[in-house]
Amino acid sequence: MSTGLSLGRVVVKLGMRTDNQKIVVKIILGSGVLFGLWALSAFVGVLYSADGDLGELLRGYMVATGLITPLHNLVDYYTHIKGIEYLICVAFFVVFPAFYVSLNKNPHNKQQRVS
Repeated sequence: MSTGLSLGRVVVKLGMRTDNQKIVVKIILGSGVLFGLWALSAFVGVLYSADGDLGELLRGYMVATGLITPLHNLVDYYTHIKGIEYLICVAFFVVFPAFYVSLNKNPHNKQQRVS
């Protein structure tokens, strides 16, 4: 009985690793651990520079990446609010017909005429 997988003439042995494969796995795991430690130390350092305020750290990140833009005057504010209003309208125009159809799908909900 073989513990390998036969693919034509190629036989791949399952569960057995060569010395080279073990070294490659150790290198990959070691580099992953080093990268994780580097990322953790960078995060802790930035959090320390923000005086431990996670909210301020996230706000600074969003400002730096352009997710939040400062509103300097009334026109900027109005334009921002108008864009949000348009998104709410589009969401309503998509959700309301689906809601209406789901309400009127049940045959027991049909209205009867009163004469």
